[in-house]
Amino acid sequence: MSESPTETSEKGTPKGTDRTSRTAALVATAVALPVALLVGTLAFVNLAPEDSTPTASPSPTAPRPQSTAPVEMAAPALAERPATVCRALLSQLPASIRDLPQRPVSAGPEQNAAYGDPAVTVACGGTAPEVSPTDHVYLVNAVCWHAVEQVDATVLTTLDRETPVTVRVPHFYGEALQWAAPIATTVVASVPSADSVPSGCTS
Repeated sequence: MSESPTETSEKGTPKGTDRTSRTAALVATAVALPVALLVGTLAFVNLAPEDSTPTASPSPTAPRPQSTAPVEMAAPALAERPATVCRALLSQLPASIRDLPQRPVSAGPEQNAAYGDPAVTVACGGTAPEVSPTDHVYLVNAVCWHAVEQVDATVLTTLDRETPVTVRVPHFYGEALQWAAPIATTVVASVPSADSVPSGCTS
Protein backbone atom coordinates (compact mmCIF):
# COMPACT_ATOMS: atom_id res chain seq x y z
CA MET A 1 0.00 0.00 0.00
CA SER A 2 1.65 3.20 -1.05
CA GLU A 3 1.93 6.19 1.37
CA SER A 4 -0.05 9.26 0.54
CA PRO A 5 2.12 12.24 -0.23
CA THR A 6 2.51 14.91 2.54
CA GLU A 7 0.26 17.98 2.10
CA THR A 8 2.24 21.08 1.28
CA SER A 9 1.49 24.77 1.33
CA GLU A 10 1.28 26.88 -1.75
CA LYS A 11 4.97 27.81 -1.28
CA GLY A 12 6.07 24.18 -1.12
CA THR A 13 6.52 24.03 2.69
CA PRO A 14 4.75 21.25 4.53
CA LYS A 15 1.53 22.59 6.08
CA GLY A 16 2.34 21.21 9.51
CA THR A 17 5.61 23.09 9.49
CA ASP A 18 3.86 26.30 8.40
CA ARG A 19 1.41 26.07 11.32
CA THR A 20 4.24 25.53 13.77
CA SER A 21 6.13 28.55 12.44
CA ARG A 22 3.06 30.76 12.67
CA THR A 23 2.37 29.64 16.24
CA ALA A 24 5.96 30.29 17.28
CA ALA A 25 5.84 33.74 15.69
CA LEU A 26 2.61 34.60 17.51
CA VAL A 27 4.05 33.45 20.84
CA ALA A 28 7.23 35.48 20.26
CA THR A 29 5.17 38.55 19.40
CA ALA A 30 2.96 38.07 22.44
CA VAL A 31 6.04 37.94 24.69
CA ALA A 32 7.98 40.71 22.98
CA LEU A 33 5.18 43.28 23.01
CA PRO A 34 4.78 43.53 26.82
CA VAL A 35 8.57 43.51 27.23
CA ALA A 36 8.88 46.39 24.78
CA LEU A 37 6.14 48.30 26.58
CA LEU A 38 7.84 47.73 29.95
CA VAL A 39 11.22 48.87 28.65
CA GLY A 40 9.65 51.98 27.12
CA THR A 41 7.84 52.83 30.33
CA LEU A 42 11.00 52.46 32.42
CA ALA A 43 12.94 54.64 29.99
CA PHE A 44 10.28 57.38 30.17
CA VAL A 45 10.26 57.27 33.98
CA ASN A 46 14.05 57.52 34.13
CA LEU A 47 14.18 60.40 31.67
CA ALA A 48 11.31 62.38 33.21
CA PRO A 49 12.25 64.89 35.95
CA GLU A 50 11.60 63.79 39.52
CA ASP A 51 8.88 66.38 39.94
CA SER A 52 7.25 67.31 36.67
CA THR A 53 4.62 69.43 38.37
CA PRO A 54 5.32 73.07 37.44
CA THR A 55 6.21 75.10 40.50
CA ALA A 56 4.69 78.54 40.61
CA SER A 57 7.33 81.14 41.35
CA PRO A 58 6.42 83.36 44.30
CA SER A 59 5.05 86.66 43.16
CA PRO A 60 6.82 89.69 44.63
CA THR A 61 4.89 91.60 47.26
CA ALA A 62 3.25 94.57 45.65
CA PRO A 63 4.43 97.85 47.19
CA ARG A 64 1.84 99.67 49.23
CA PRO A 65 0.39 102.64 47.30
CA GLN A 66 1.90 105.91 48.53
CA SER A 67 -0.21 109.03 48.54
CA THR A 68 1.31 112.15 47.03
CA ALA A 69 -1.60 114.44 48.00
CA PRO A 70 -0.84 117.49 50.17
CA VAL A 71 -0.72 116.71 53.90
CA GLU A 72 -3.16 118.73 56.01
CA MET A 73 -1.18 120.99 58.34
CA ALA A 74 -1.96 124.20 60.21
CA ALA A 75 0.06 127.32 59.48
CA PRO A 76 -0.33 129.83 62.32
CA ALA A 77 0.95 133.34 61.72
CA LEU A 78 4.55 133.79 62.90
CA ALA A 79 6.38 136.85 64.14
CA GLU A 80 9.18 138.13 61.95
CA ARG A 81 12.06 136.44 63.78
CA PRO A 82 10.50 132.94 64.02
CA ALA A 83 9.35 133.22 60.40
CA THR A 84 12.93 133.94 59.30
CA VAL A 85 14.30 131.03 61.33
CA CYS A 86 11.64 128.65 59.98
CA ARG A 87 12.34 129.62 56.39
CA ALA A 88 16.01 128.82 56.97
CA LEU A 89 15.09 125.45 58.48
CA LEU A 90 12.69 124.48 55.69
CA SER A 91 15.15 125.47 52.99
CA GLN A 92 17.73 123.05 54.41
CA LEU A 93 15.52 120.05 55.15
CA PRO A 94 16.45 116.99 53.06
CA ALA A 95 14.37 115.87 50.07
CA SER A 96 13.76 112.58 51.88
CA ILE A 97 14.11 111.22 55.39
CA ARG A 98 15.54 107.73 55.31
CA ASP A 99 13.34 106.18 52.58
CA LEU A 100 10.41 108.61 52.85
CA PRO A 101 10.14 111.23 50.07
CA GLN A 102 8.97 114.74 50.87
CA ARG A 103 5.32 115.55 50.13
CA PRO A 104 3.51 118.85 49.64
CA VAL A 105 1.61 120.39 52.56
CA SER A 106 -1.80 122.06 52.55
CA ALA A 107 -0.54 125.30 54.15
CA GLY A 108 2.62 127.07 55.22
CA PRO A 109 5.33 125.43 53.09
CA GLU A 110 7.74 127.99 54.56
CA GLN A 111 7.19 126.52 58.03
CA ASN A 112 5.83 122.98 57.44
CA ALA A 113 7.11 119.83 55.77
CA ALA A 114 5.85 116.25 55.41
CA TYR A 115 7.41 112.94 54.42
CA GLY A 116 5.93 109.60 53.35
CA ASP A 117 2.53 108.00 53.84
CA PRO A 118 1.41 108.00 56.61
CA ALA A 119 3.12 111.34 56.90
CA VAL A 120 5.96 112.22 59.22
CA THR A 121 5.48 115.97 59.68
CA VAL A 122 7.80 118.81 60.65
CA ALA A 123 6.27 122.03 61.98
CA CYS A 124 8.37 125.06 62.83
CA GLY A 125 7.39 128.00 65.02
CA GLY A 126 4.78 126.42 67.27
CA THR A 127 4.38 126.80 71.01
CA ALA A 128 7.07 125.42 73.29
CA PRO A 129 5.76 122.54 75.44
CA GLU A 130 5.36 122.83 79.20
CA VAL A 131 7.82 120.44 80.80
CA SER A 132 7.31 119.04 84.27
CA PRO A 133 10.23 117.74 86.39
CA THR A 134 9.07 114.15 85.82
CA ASP A 135 8.85 114.40 82.02
CA HIS A 136 11.36 112.47 79.95
CA VAL A 137 13.55 114.46 77.59
CA TYR A 138 15.88 113.02 74.96
CA LEU A 139 19.13 114.39 73.59
CA VAL A 140 19.45 113.26 69.96
CA ASN A 141 22.17 114.60 67.65
CA ALA A 142 22.75 117.61 69.93
CA VAL A 143 19.03 118.53 70.01
CA CYS A 144 16.86 118.11 73.12
CA TRP A 145 13.41 116.67 72.44
CA HIS A 146 10.29 116.41 74.60
CA ALA A 147 8.03 113.46 73.72
CA VAL A 148 4.24 113.22 73.98
CA GLU A 149 2.51 109.95 73.11
CA GLN A 150 -0.75 110.22 71.17
CA VAL A 151 -3.10 107.43 70.08
CA ASP A 152 -1.45 106.96 66.69
CA ALA A 153 1.79 108.95 66.85
CA THR A 154 4.64 110.28 68.96
CA VAL A 155 5.04 114.07 68.97
CA LEU A 156 8.57 115.35 69.56
CA THR A 157 9.25 119.04 70.21
CA THR A 158 12.60 120.76 70.67
CA LEU A 159 13.31 122.31 74.09
CA ASP A 160 16.69 123.91 73.47
CA ARG A 161 16.00 126.08 70.37
CA GLU A 162 14.85 129.69 70.26
CA THR A 163 12.10 128.67 67.84
CA PRO A 164 10.41 125.33 68.64
CA VAL A 165 10.38 122.60 66.02
CA THR A 166 7.83 119.77 66.29
CA VAL A 167 8.14 116.39 64.59
CA ARG A 168 5.15 114.04 64.55
CA VAL A 169 6.01 110.39 63.85
CA PRO A 170 3.17 107.86 63.32
CA HIS A 171 3.53 104.66 65.36
CA PHE A 172 3.53 102.87 61.97
CA TYR A 173 7.27 103.70 61.72
CA GLY A 174 8.32 102.39 65.12
CA GLU A 175 10.81 104.27 67.30
CA ALA A 176 10.17 108.00 66.81
CA LEU A 177 13.62 109.21 67.85
CA GLN A 178 15.22 107.36 64.94
CA TRP A 179 13.22 109.58 62.58
CA ALA A 180 14.07 112.73 64.52
CA ALA A 181 17.81 112.10 64.19
CA PRO A 182 18.24 113.24 60.54
CA ILE A 183 16.00 116.27 61.18
CA ALA A 184 18.03 117.19 64.24
CA THR A 185 21.11 117.72 62.07
CA THR A 186 19.25 120.39 60.07
CA VAL A 187 17.83 121.93 63.26
CA VAL A 188 21.35 122.41 64.67
CA ALA A 189 22.50 124.04 61.42
CA SER A 190 19.58 126.45 61.05
CA VAL A 191 17.83 127.12 64.39
CA PRO A 192 19.82 128.99 67.08
CA SER A 193 20.02 127.59 70.60
CA ALA A 194 17.72 128.98 73.28
CA ASP A 195 19.10 131.12 76.10
CA SER A 196 17.94 128.66 78.74
CA VAL A 197 17.08 124.98 78.55
CA PRO A 198 15.65 122.41 80.97
CA SER A 199 18.20 120.68 83.17
CA GLY A 200 17.61 117.32 81.46
CA CYS A 201 18.79 118.72 78.14
CA THR A 202 22.38 119.16 79.20
CA SER A 203 24.66 116.22 78.57
